Amino acid sequence: MKSTLGPRRDEAHLVTQARPGLSADIAHRERRYLIMMGIRTVCFIAAILMYVNHLGWLTAIPAVGALVIPYFAVVLANGGREPTANRTFRQYEPNSPATYRPPTRPDNQQVPPSN
Repeated sequence: MKSTLGPRRDEAHLVTQARPGLSADIAHRERRYLIMMGIRTVCFIAAILMYVNHLGWLTAIPAVGALVIPYFAVVLANGGREPTANRTFRQYEPNSPATYRPPTRPDNQQVPPSN
């Protein structure tokens, strides 16, 4: 029997405020790390070429980039899951019952005598 609902989709719709999966988060951090290390490689090669061509102090600019970028790449890659924008600090609200107050009687009624 063939389904009449139409073709099946492989991706699910996000209907909650749940975070993306852990594998998606790791893939994002790996991609960001590789991009930063690629920029570092370009800076390193540029520093060598500038040094060989006797460009003096201009060689320091890509050299500093090649030295500093790995620190930030590692810190960002090991940073863990990114916090979501809607997750903020919630103030503690105790879940205790209200203070008990016995019922009051009007002044014109008297308490019946007890035996």
